[in-house]
Amino acid sequence: MKKTVRDVEWQGRTAVCRCDFNVPLDGSTITDDTRIRASLPTIQYLAEHGAKVILMSHLGRPKGEPKPELTLAPVAERLSQLLGKDVKFLKSEQVVDDEVRRGAEALEPGQVALLENVRYRKEEEKNDPEFAKELAGLGDVFVQDAFGTSHRAHASTTGIASYIPAVSGFLIEKELKFLGEAVDSPERPFAAIMGGAKVKDKLPVIVNLLSKVDMLFIGGGMSYTFSKVQGYEIGKSLFDEEGSALIPEIMKKAEENGVKIFTPVDAVMADEFAPDSPHAVYDIDKMDPDKMGMDIGPKTIELYTAELAKARTVVWNGPMGVFEMDAFAEGTKAIADCLADLDGTTIVGGGDSAAAAAKFGVADKMTHISTGGGASLEFLEGKELPGIACLDEK
Repeated sequence: MKKTVRDVEWQGRTAVCRCDFNVPLDGSTITDDTRIRASLPTIQYLAEHGAKVILMSHLGRPKGEPKPELTLAPVAERLSQLLGKDVKFLKSEQVVDDEVRRGAEALEPGQVALLENVRYRKEEEKNDPEFAKELAGLGDVFVQDAFGTSHRAHASTTGIASYIPAVSGFLIEKELKFLGEAVDSPERPFAAIMGGAKVKDKLPVIVNLLSKVDMLFIGGGMSYTFSKVQGYEIGKSLFDEEGSALIPEIMKKAEENGVKIFTPVDAVMADEFAPDSPHAVYDIDKMDPDKMGMDIGPKTIELYTAELAKARTVVWNGPMGVFEMDAFAEGTKAIADCLADLDGTTIVGGGDSAAAAAKFGVADKMTHISTGGGASLEFLEGKELPGIACLDEK
């Protein structure tokens, strides 16, 4: 069990808190502040308990050099609005310099400051000890609350923990609770839904989950690779040749573990990959060789939702089709709606699945939506995340 912010007496101490403020921007306008809002409970707790709070994050990929379009200044402004108080932006292309140190020193208990984009320094992604030491020198305790980057061993996510005590914030605590319980002690039946394009990308997760779940549902681009391996025509649908060689291993392991694997029984096929392309539904054994699969079909929707309704725990990672195009969104919407109505624990693994839950207006009906696509995948693979491993044990 990792220590959290609750395990520290904050009065008179400075927290250096790693958040995930990697938000989408249109110029200097933040178009979605979900990640900023997700960090508020930790920031507010620290400030209310008398800590001086110094926040840090990356934004985009500046590749180790200052890029004005990737400054965190808009985040400081948005944070000030959300917190209802001024968040001091300690602007420096070096991230940490003498002026920043003076700014940090001058903070009063309860005040909040934000550093410049940590990836302005090439040392960040190299997990350079000197840069980690510079960050650690700004405070007394490291608070890790950026689950989305916890699978990366960078100076601001793991290196800093070598120099000052390290605890988790509430966001990390929540992620570990829901993802951890789902994997280690789920209420059964336990189902996993895997979508997305490539089998090979999701294979380690699938293999790890096959020793834990009761049912596995395959959708999205990867489902056509399963169909082809099963001997069906898939036309111009996505085919992952490298991943196809791994499917017999998946099927064998599922059989050994008594896991029922569901693959589509029909598909929506289109002439081309375009939102207005003519399309029709084909049974899986009658697929058109000149068309491409874009979504699961109505029979698959009926099968999947009927079986998922029996589940008590569901982990969903990856859409059922090209849900960004309304014509091919029905499968993903049906799964999202089914999970929203489920009387059980529903965990959405970030990325496209989280975007789909938001698009179809059911995000608030899910038990938990992970803030880290890549991190949640690696967690579900059974990997140790360096940004979590470095935290102090209780």
